[in-house]
Amino acid sequence: MSVVTERLEAAPRVEARGVSLRAGLLTAGFLVGSLMVGLAVGPTHFGFGVDHTILWQLRAPEVALAALVGGMLAIAGAAYQGVFRNPLCDPYLLGVAGGAGLGATLAIVYASTAGKSWSVPLASFVGAIGAVVVTYALGRSVGATYMTGALVLAGVTMATFTAAVQNFIQQRHPDKLQNIFSWLQGGFSTATWHDVWICAPYIVVSSAVILLHRRVLDVLSLGDEEASSLGISVARARLTIVVAATLGTAAAVSVSGLIAFVGIIVPHVIRLLVSTSYRAVIPLSLFAGAGFLVLADVLARTVISPGVEPIGVITAFLGAPFFALVLRMSRSMR
Repeated sequence: MSVVTERLEAAPRVEARGVSLRAGLLTAGFLVGSLMVGLAVGPTHFGFGVDHTILWQLRAPEVALAALVGGMLAIAGAAYQGVFRNPLCDPYLLGVAGGAGLGATLAIVYASTAGKSWSVPLASFVGAIGAVVVTYALGRSVGATYMTGALVLAGVTMATFTAAVQNFIQQRHPDKLQNIFSWLQGGFSTATWHDVWICAPYIVVSSAVILLHRRVLDVLSLGDEEASSLGISVARARLTIVVAATLGTAAAVSVSGLIAFVGIIVPHVIRLLVSTSYRAVIPLSLFAGAGFLVLADVLARTVISPGVEPIGVITAFLGAPFFALVLRMSRSMR
């Protein structure tokens, strides 16, 4: 691995530096501050004399879940961008969103009325994993030479197909549209500690795998041929990272709904402010993504207080202009 590191640091296209002490402290401070704001601010004011049991049971799980989901979406987005060498990739590239949305729709229409509160998260998780498996199989069928581009096209195909099936079901069950749209737009207002414990193991393991492959992502950014010459098994590394990012993302959306742009905004902010090396982008995205979504959740529950705005609306409002900026910057760098 020392030879790989030396060759990587000598390459002109990658700024292979780890996390500086200053960047690490600032990001950690941002996360801690966000958590404190998330616990303190909301439609219901908790004064100094509030019963800590109420705070722990009502607001703490919402903040904890937002942090877990935000961190996972951000680190998964950074991983996908590294694997596919495309700054516009996000965690939903291979069909996670479409599969999760279809699974949740099926559960809401056919299972949730039976009082099975676990059916929607389970169905969305299975749908997300199933969609990515089919997408990966389709992309792999063209061969290793064109696999990267084929995976992207297969992901678009899967998203289109699942959206068509979902619309077909919705049209035949208009009485369920409000519940379906509420899930699709994402949110944490009904979060419980049970939701946190369900998704936490997947997110922790997935994040750990991606963190362990942050140096490999720097090597992959040089290109498949260069990575192979440095002793990296490109196919195995790509599969490992994609599986980890997919499992974590599927677990996150199963309990939060679909929340867009986190996986694009956060990694690019890290690249602009700190470093382009994945040795810095990956760990900092994890913590910054957690803090970002906690603050977005604060806006969601206060902007139309006492109502709750879907968090997907908040992130889309912030993310759409940023996405356009990234697209323009990517074009200018060609």
